[in-house]
Amino acid sequence: MKHVTDFPRRERHRLRERQHHRHGSHRHAAPPTLDDIEAMATQALADLPAEFRQHLGDIVFRVQDFPDDETLEALGLESPFDLLGLYHGVDMARKSFIDPHPGIDQIYLYRRPILDYWVHEGHHLADIVRHVLVHEIGHHFGLSDDDMHAIEDSADEEDQ
Repeated sequence: MKHVTDFPRRERHRLRERQHHRHGSHRHAAPPTLDDIEAMATQALADLPAEFRQHLGDIVFRVQDFPDDETLEALGLESPFDLLGLYHGVDMARKSFIDPHPGIDQIYLYRRPILDYWVHEGHHLADIVRHVLVHEIGHHFGLSDDDMHAIEDSADEEDQ
């Protein structure tokens, strides 16, 4: 089952209202590479509480520039910039210990859409990478997008 990080969709209306190049500090710097994004994801993973990390098992993390055409088509997306990350696998709530071929659980982070979001929104890049990674890990644990939005909203209320 594939799960989409809809972080950019929730903010799309705000993106349209903002100027596209309001963050001049990003304009002349070399864009972060696949390795840079992977290093941020590795650090974000290391920063997770041990009780979460121990349940990730053999999940594979991949950083690619864009999702492939097959993924875009399967999800009904028109633009590769609409997808920052993707969980592909069987979530823990649905796994069977007797299944001889459970497949490989994978989390994809898509560099170019993440960078595009970073430039338009101005959040710290490492925070965006961490958010996408944690969102996809949430899908691995069986949480739906609605579950995660409720958790985020609750956390936002506590911060106020």
